Amino acid sequence: MTEETDTDDPVMDRITAAIEQGHAGDPTGARAGLEALWEEVGADGDPFHRVVLAHFAADVQDDPASELAWDERALAAAEEVTDERAQQYHASLAVAGFYPSLHLNLADVHRRLGDLDAARRHVAAARERLPDLPDDGYGAMIRAGFERVSALVEAGDTAAASVET
Repeated sequence: MTEETDTDDPVMDRITAAIEQGHAGDPTGARAGLEALWEEVGADGDPFHRVVLAHFAADVQDDPASELAWDERALAAAEEVTDERAQQYHASLAVAGFYPSLHLNLADVHRRLGDLDAARRHVAAARERLPDLPDDGYGAMIRAGFERVSALVEAGDTAAASVET
């Protein structure tokens, strides 16, 4: 989401800045920024903003239960986003391509919380959506993450650290 976009979107600019803050080693600051943005956007705000915001807010949580809540918000918001809305931000976006990563994140956090049944359900959902991924670096990253998470779930490994996706 840090690539050149097709439109000026101040909310996405702020989301991107918070994401970059987290990547720069300040997850606490990123978390605070994303949570403040969530309060502004609201639970009924633009679903595109909500899915991106919640997806990345999950990544900077200290607690897996909080991460799960953000991942669930992201998945719920994705159900409301249209391709048309996503493409207002960037022409290359298709909502179907969001789902493999969203389900993969849910599988991983459920695995770490010890709920292997829920993890398996989300691995299966991610697997069904893998064909929706683009054939690019992003798609390759999510496919590699899928392989790691599905192997951990299959092995019943609930202790391994979070898998980056």
